[in-house]
Amino acid sequence: MVATKSFDYVVVGAGTAGCVLATRLSENPGVSVALLEAGGESGPESMHSPNAMEAFGLWGSPVDWAYATTPQAGTGGTVHAWPRGKVLGGSSSINGMVHRRGHRSSFDAWEAQGATGWSYDTLLPFLKRSESTQSRDPRFRGTDGPMRIEAGSDPTPLDEAMYQAALESGHAASADGNGEQDEGVAWGETNVVADRRQSAADAYLRPALARPNLTVITHAHVRRLLLDGTRCRGAEYVADGTVHTVAADREVILSAGAVGSPQLLLLSGIGPAAHLQDVGIPVRADLPGVGENLHDHLLSWVSYRAKQPVPAGPSRQAYVLARSAEGVDPDVQLSFTRAALEPLWAGADPDGFSVLFSVVTPASRGSLRLRSADPTAHPLIDPAYLTDDADVDRMVTALSMARRLAAADALAQWRGAELLPGSDVLDEDACRAYVRATAATYFHPVGTCRIGVDALAVVDPQLRVRGIEALRVADASVMPSVVSANTNAAVLGIAERATQLVEEPAFGTASD
Repeated sequence: MVATKSFDYVVVGAGTAGCVLATRLSENPGVSVALLEAGGESGPESMHSPNAMEAFGLWGSPVDWAYATTPQAGTGGTVHAWPRGKVLGGSSSINGMVHRRGHRSSFDAWEAQGATGWSYDTLLPFLKRSESTQSRDPRFRGTDGPMRIEAGSDPTPLDEAMYQAALESGHAASADGNGEQDEGVAWGETNVVADRRQSAADAYLRPALARPNLTVITHAHVRRLLLDGTRCRGAEYVADGTVHTVAADREVILSAGAVGSPQLLLLSGIGPAAHLQDVGIPVRADLPGVGENLHDHLLSWVSYRAKQPVPAGPSRQAYVLARSAEGVDPDVQLSFTRAALEPLWAGADPDGFSVLFSVVTPASRGSLRLRSADPTAHPLIDPAYLTDDADVDRMVTALSMARRLAAADALAQWRGAELLPGSDVLDEDACRAYVRATAATYFHPVGTCRIGVDALAVVDPQLRVRGIEALRVADASVMPSVVSANTNAAVLGIAERATQLVEEPAFGTASD
């Protein structure tokens, strides 16, 4: 074992949150920061492509943890691939580069569930702090943050037709889907700069690498946290076959994501006592909520043959945030792609188009558990997809909304035969079967170390792990419920706020 090195802060995981935390904390030259990442510094050139479809080619590569779920009864026994980034930038280095925050009701729901101080109004300054936009309302959007947000390419004629179809089918126009009015149809924004992907590592970490008080250690697979009684003292990791330890004089901050953070807590003896005993890990803190509350967005689609050639080259997506019924918060997202998708991401026909639909406030909840005490073994991931019938009902409603949008006159010159679900899938039972057969992950897992004050909460509203001193979690795992959009933008805000909670624990607020 290599002798212990000491730092003020040790950040575990260099994904979106970890890059923010290490960069922001090291802005103070009076503290030292170590950032541990299991993956490497970068990956194949395709990782930098602005084409979101090329991200699919990164699945199963060395920059992907290549997780998979247990067989999901709610989706016909399917085992769903769960790609997660294993490289500086984490999943922001292999995702679809979409920048969407989610409706204000998503964040207000956190506070209603016991996450005091995590409402939309409280988090907004931190969301703004993360981004740099142009020609946006500065009351709601950042102007000088590290993450540059771009409008993307000019829309093609098919993109324009899809946008107009959304208006025609009754969705209001939103000038900024991340601004004052995010409900309705809005053009998407992306994390692409100068025709290259902009990961959290690109935006935050790489400009800070020359700081003498910041140490980034790649290819460092953390095996467990080091505990002295109820205080976290550091972490143990393996690099090049050698065991190393690193000490934190002030705090350890877990930012390994909705899979990695609960897995590492469990490997360290922090979690449900009965489960830890079952896998032979000594119990250091009985926290029954670790690994619980796992959930994710699912999507499906309606696909059509195109009546004329589909434009090639760059595209600009429009997104619709809508309500499945009166009196509910926005819970359905519709989006578009210039291809006729086949089931379960099996492929795409470029001579077509699709309307994707998703219930973005799912009720189904699953869990994450250790497969064994082996830190190299992937955990058992059970998101319990569509186990709550309400999710199936709303997905069927969302399917109807997608079909109604696709039937708009604005798409008449483009719309050929419906390929999926097809003209024979009309009654409710057939639609429910179609949803279960085709539902696929949107790759937005959250919730396994949720914020709260009840017995199943893992971290308190200051993100401190309950019952353990000098240990926090800051990443998508702390979300009590998933936001009504892609998750990367919200994680940026969580990490920005976490930085101030660490630096100024009595305050935890940001200025505009």
